[in-house]
Amino acid sequence: MDIRNIAIIAHVDHGKTTLVDKILHTTNVFRDNQETGELIMDSNDLERERGITILAKNVSVTYKDVKINVIDTPGHADFGGEVERVLKMADGVLLLVDAFEGPMPQTRFVLQKALQLNLKPIVVINKVDKPNCRPDEVHDAVFELFFQLDATEEQLNFTTIYGSSKQGWFNTSLTPTEDITVLLDTILAVVPPPTVNDGPLQMQITSLDYSSFLGRIAIGKVTRGVVKEGMAVMLCKVDGTMVRSRIKELYVFVDMGKKRVTEVQCGDICALVGIEGFQIGETVADAENPEALEIIPIDEPTMNMQFSINNSPFFGKEGKFVTSRHIRDRLMKELEKNLALRVSETDDADKFLVYGRGILHLSVLVETMRREGYELTVGQPQVLTKEINGRKNEPYEVLVVDVPAEFSGKVIDLVTQKKGEMHIMETKGMMQHLEFEIPSRGLIGLRSQMLTGTAGEAVMAHRFSEYKPWKGFIPGRSNGVLLAKTPGKATGYSIDKLQDRGAFFIDPGQELYEGQIIGEHIKPGDLVVNVAETKKLTNMRSSGTDDSVRITPKIQMTLEECMEYIQQDECIEVTPLNIRLRKIMLEEEDRKKFSKSMKSEA
Repeated sequence: MDIRNIAIIAHVDHGKTTLVDKILHTTNVFRDNQETGELIMDSNDLERERGITILAKNVSVTYKDVKINVIDTPGHADFGGEVERVLKMADGVLLLVDAFEGPMPQTRFVLQKALQLNLKPIVVINKVDKPNCRPDEVHDAVFELFFQLDATEEQLNFTTIYGSSKQGWFNTSLTPTEDITVLLDTILAVVPPPTVNDGPLQMQITSLDYSSFLGRIAIGKVTRGVVKEGMAVMLCKVDGTMVRSRIKELYVFVDMGKKRVTEVQCGDICALVGIEGFQIGETVADAENPEALEIIPIDEPTMNMQFSINNSPFFGKEGKFVTSRHIRDRLMKELEKNLALRVSETDDADKFLVYGRGILHLSVLVETMRREGYELTVGQPQVLTKEINGRKNEPYEVLVVDVPAEFSGKVIDLVTQKKGEMHIMETKGMMQHLEFEIPSRGLIGLRSQMLTGTAGEAVMAHRFSEYKPWKGFIPGRSNGVLLAKTPGKATGYSIDKLQDRGAFFIDPGQELYEGQIIGEHIKPGDLVVNVAETKKLTNMRSSGTDDSVRITPKIQMTLEECMEYIQQDECIEVTPLNIRLRKIMLEEEDRKKFSKSMKSEA
C-alpha cells in the first residue's frame, strides 16, 4: 500500500487543528450524519478550554488509495519537546503560515528542526479570507526565512498553496475552489513515499500511548525491515544496554483509531504492545543483530519551580492525593511521556524541583494534577543559570510583539524596564512589529502588564535563543500585598472599610487563614489587615444600614497569572477547588525575625 507520512507545523493559532478537521471530513472518516464538532483532535479538556494543542496526535486517512498518516503538533514554544520527537516519524511537513501575521518565532523554531531532518516542505498560506491579509508579502517572508535557515536548493523550491481552512478551500492561486482536494493532491505529488530499507528490523519509539487494559504502548515509524506480531525483538536502551522482548500485539492507525494487524511494512507508523520499560527515543531492533538508531536530542529546560506538599492550615480538606508519595509518583509518571520535563529530588523529602520549558509548560502540569485531585504548593518560577568561562549566564529569548502604532511607545518602555533590547521595528499595515532580545526572567509577569498597558491589543510571542551573561537585577512587582491577620471568615463590613487600602482577591464569606494573601496594596510594602472583623451590634437603632456596603468585585487570577505574580517569599496553594496565594512563613512574627536576620547578614 502506498503511504505518505506528514506533520503539520505552525505557530499558535495559525489553524493546524482546523486543517486536520477539514482533512478528516474530506476523506469521509465520519458518516454524513455524525456529529463531530470543531477541533476534533484537541481531545483533552485543557486543550479545548484554552484553544491550544498541547500533545502531538496521530490520525490516518485514505485518499485515492494512498494512506496519509497525519501528525498534528502543538504550536506553542513551551511544548517544543512534543514537536522535536514526532518530526522523526514524518517524511514531509505542511508549514502553515497566517496570511496576515506571516512567519512568527515558533514557525522559525519548528521549521529549523524540519529542515535539519531533510523533510520535504509544502508551504500553506492560510486565512486568506481575513481582511487586510497580504499573502504575496508573506510568501516572500517565508522564502526569506528558508534562506536564513540555510535550506538546500531543493528545499527552497517549495510548493505554495493558498486558502482558508475555516472556509474549507485550498488552491495553488488565490482563486477560491470548492474543497481542499488541491492540497491533498499536492501532498501525494510532493511528499515522497517513505524509503523502504530491507534488512533486520529497526524502529525508533517517538511517542507513547497508555491503555489501562494493555499498559504502555510504543508508537513509532518502522525505518527498516518488517515488524510482525509475536516476533522476538531487542530493545536498545538509552544507556547502551539491550533487553530482550516480544511483541504481543501490533496496531496501525486507521482514521481516528487503531486497527490490529499481523505485520507492518517499512515506512508505516505503528503501535506495539508488550514491550516493557521503554523510554521515548529508544530503538526496537531485530533480536539477532540489533542496531540502535541515534537518540533524538531534546532542548534543555530553561525554568524550574519547587513542588511540595500542601502545608497550609487547610491541608487535606479539598484534595484526594495529599502526601509527598502521591506527588512523587505522579511526577515520575509524567516524566514518561513529557520529554522536556525534568524532576530532581531535594534534601527535604516533601519537596521536588521540577524543570520545564516555560511558565505555560509548568502550569499545564499543575492544572492537570489539580483536576486529578492533587493538593500541592508551588513556589516562584526561577530561571536556570549556567557558568560559562567563569561568568554567570542566563537564558535569553527573542520576543516579538505586534501592536497598534499608538501603543508601541508603551510596549518599548515596558520591555526596556525588564532589561530587553529592541532589534527590529517595522510597520505592517495598521500594526507595529517589534522584536526584542530579553532575559527569560524579564518575561515573568510581562504579559499581564503588557495587556493592561495596550488595552488588550498586544500580540506577544517568544522563543528561547541562547545563554548570555547575567543582566543584573530586574524589578519585580511594584506594589506590596494585603495579608490576613487572623483566621476566620471574611466579612463584607471589613472589606468595605479597607477598600481604599488596595484591591481584593477574595469575596465576603470566604474562609481564610493567617498569612494568606488577600489583595494587592496600593503602595510598596506589605500590610497585614483584619478582614474577619464583624460589625459590633448595640441595642440602639442605627441610622445607617448594611445596604450601604458597596464592594468592588474581586480580581480573578488564572494559575499562570498567579505564578507570574508571586515573589520569592510567597507561594501558591493549589487544590482541586481553590488556588490561594500565601506567604511561605504564615506568622507575622516569623517573617519579621527572618527579615531582621537577613538584614544583619547583609
